[in-house]
Amino acid sequence: MTGTATVVGAGIGGLATAIGLRRAGWSVTVLERRTALERYGAAFGIHPTAQSALDRLGVGDALRDHAVPYRDAHIRTPDGTPIARLPLERIERKAGRPELLLSRPYLLDALRAGLEAFGDVPLKLGERVTDVDALAAGQDLVIGADGIRSAVRTARFGDRSGPREVGTVAWIGIADFPSPVHGETWGSGRFFGLTPVEPGCTNWYATAPEATTAEELRGLFVGWQDPIPRILDATDPAAWIRYEMRHLYPALPSFVSMDARHAPSAAGPSAAGPSDAGLSAAGPSAAGPDSSAAPVALVGDAAHAMTPNLGQGTCTAILDSDALTRALAAAPPGPAGVTGALRAYDRERRRSAQRTAFASRTLHRFMNTERTRLRDGAVRLLPG
Repeated sequence: MTGTATVVGAGIGGLATAIGLRRAGWSVTVLERRTALERYGAAFGIHPTAQSALDRLGVGDALRDHAVPYRDAHIRTPDGTPIARLPLERIERKAGRPELLLSRPYLLDALRAGLEAFGDVPLKLGERVTDVDALAAGQDLVIGADGIRSAVRTARFGDRSGPREVGTVAWIGIADFPSPVHGETWGSGRFFGLTPVEPGCTNWYATAPEATTAEELRGLFVGWQDPIPRILDATDPAAWIRYEMRHLYPALPSFVSMDARHAPSAAGPSAAGPSDAGLSAAGPSAAGPDSSAAPVALVGDAAHAMTPNLGQGTCTAILDSDALTRALAAAPPGPAGVTGALRAYDRERRRSAQRTAFASRTLHRFMNTERTRLRDGAVRLLPG
């Protein structure tokens, strides 16, 4: 089917969704509250399933021009002793292609170029959405891709689910020299990660709850294996990114809402059960031509923001976009087709994404424990 849609948010999930919808024949507009597209961020991993989704969007080759394969990485103790191998080779054998590491700006550039190639998809910057129902009037669908503080999510699901801090500060940066080792080093209450990002450079990330300045961060990793202290000493703190880790909590009862009239109040969730909230209005009376506003679908952090410990936030946003646009492309014309497609999207993605978010949050607690002997002993038992 085809229709008209507005995508709120021009991050990775929003741009990917807009490309997928336009490839399916939809008329699409993208709104972004920032006055310029973001270009910050270091490297992240692109799992083979997400690579396949990007191939379907037509941007896979562009990202591979700048990506590097991720192989031969270990979990180590601060003195450099390996205790486990990350399962990268197993992933590559199963998928027939390796996990790729890519600098975030390159993926944003590829997605924006893919969108601009159509020549008829408006990308409006400086557009802050305050009235989702007014925005939805006259549309067939609104997609909330506006991040963990999503205005679209709040308008349709209330504010029961929202950003929750996990009590950890993360630091990320890029060093302009290669690292002899890759993977993660786990200490007591803190850890440090090293990955390749492009030839001659190293992507690094660290957590240390007690560090508030660059000098404090450097001091906490003195004596750790090379090149960790060397990387922190050699890179300019002005280029580091520091942020409070947050996730979306509690998990949403649905990633879709069929009608504004059925949105829960800010005081709590819908009276429908967990598996039905947001889909309770899926019948003809809600999705028919007399609906007061278009249905809404959430993707990416708006739907399931997670801690970065599994490195799957970007991949899940890409998979959300792929699943949503595939479902809509295959749907029959008309409001009932949109309803069925959104049901299919929610079925395919919600439980999977929420399981990933829960696993990442659990891994965060496990990695940051101060009971290192018990943790490291358990890690040594993991298959390579």
